Amino acid sequence: MVTKRYLITCLLFILSAQSFAQQTQKNLMPEFMDQRFGMFVHFGPVTVRGTEIGWSRNKEVAQADYDSLYKEFNPVLFNADAWVKAAKDAGIKYLVITAKHHDGFCLWPTKFSDYNVMNSPFKRDIVGELAKACKKQRMIFGIYCTVLDWHDKNYPIQNPYDSTKNVKGDITAFKATMKGELKELITKYDPYLLWFDGYWEKPWTNADGREIYDYTKSINPQILVNNRLGKVSEALNNESVGDYLTPEQRIGQLNMNEPWESCITICQQWAWKPNDQMKSLKECIQTLAKTAAGNGNLLFNVGPMMDGRIEARQVFRLKEIGDWMKTYSSSIYNTKGGPFVPNDNFASTRKGNKIYIHIFKSAGNTITIPALPNVVINKATLFNSEKVEVKQSGKNIQLTLPDKLPDDNDNVVILDINQDAEKLPVIKA
Repeated sequence: MVTKRYLITCLLFILSAQSFAQQTQKNLMPEFMDQRFGMFVHFGPVTVRGTEIGWSRNKEVAQADYDSLYKEFNPVLFNADAWVKAAKDAGIKYLVITAKHHDGFCLWPTKFSDYNVMNSPFKRDIVGELAKACKKQRMIFGIYCTVLDWHDKNYPIQNPYDSTKNVKGDITAFKATMKGELKELITKYDPYLLWFDGYWEKPWTNADGREIYDYTKSINPQILVNNRLGKVSEALNNESVGDYLTPEQRIGQLNMNEPWESCITICQQWAWKPNDQMKSLKECIQTLAKTAAGNGNLLFNVGPMMDGRIEARQVFRLKEIGDWMKTYSSSIYNTKGGPFVPNDNFASTRKGNKIYIHIFKSAGNTITIPALPNVVINKATLFNSEKVEVKQSGKNIQLTLPDKLPDDNDNVVILDINQDAEKLPVIKA
């Protein structure tokens, strides 16, 4: 017989567990946001065609063809250590792999689906090898896992482009499979974070998202979860599900209250595409700087080729970013955004009694920024220790730069001020 005391005890236990999970997330989030720079990796059998992962199924690639690509998937030159090294050389602090995208193919040997890497010619645990390489090279490891799955017969939508191909499905059975896969991923590979996607389709409800969120936290209360499990994705509130926001293919706005991470591609397509247009070094560096200046993280995506290698040109671009970071990393890592709202001309980060002004465009050798009320600038220098002249007048501060600047992509001026820069209010330019 179930007693009232027993029910109360169970309720208190559940509330205590939820409180612990929330407190743990709160404690870990500042540590995660201090990393500032991550690498997204979109990879799977679709690289055989060079089209977009998931979304080219039933579009550029017929469903039967797409679903058979795993029989050709044999990335014999995949080297997890090389991927992680490329990330480290860029100054990247964490890596997230698409263990399962919307096409349903699993890059690990799951027992819940035959549609996995062990039934391809490759027959190696890609997720496991990456988790091991990240641990060895001290890289934070994260896993992407889709909410929707167009390949799973229990998921009601089989083709997002043709509703006649949809089936009745069974969301309860689908969630049971999802929980099984997530338990495997969490217990086998111990990811720091789970990155979900695919929340927008009608069969998936906010309640479903909350159920999966609570389930993942019951396995590991410390794991961080992005905000794409529930239907609310533009803010963190009582209706949303997740620990941080994830604007896509755009830099998030300055937000000192809600943690966020922009996911942006180094080329144009998420998965590998032959001759895909790659972003310039200047755009890459300024994207990172503007993201940190908005108080966010950048999850920068690469798409490895069909043979398992990251393209040499992408590896080189990452190395160039890393070379810049060797000098300027203190203006990115462990900083807060602001106090100035980023714009096309400059952005700023801050730490302790220093404000870092990232200069993208200037009129000649001068740049004007808003005044800092009640703040004394003790000195201003470039990272090479060259002095920068400062003139404060009325509502503006004018910085006069040396005629020859050390960097073509982002020159950073360090303002040493007489108080804690992190406590200054946000100022709009």
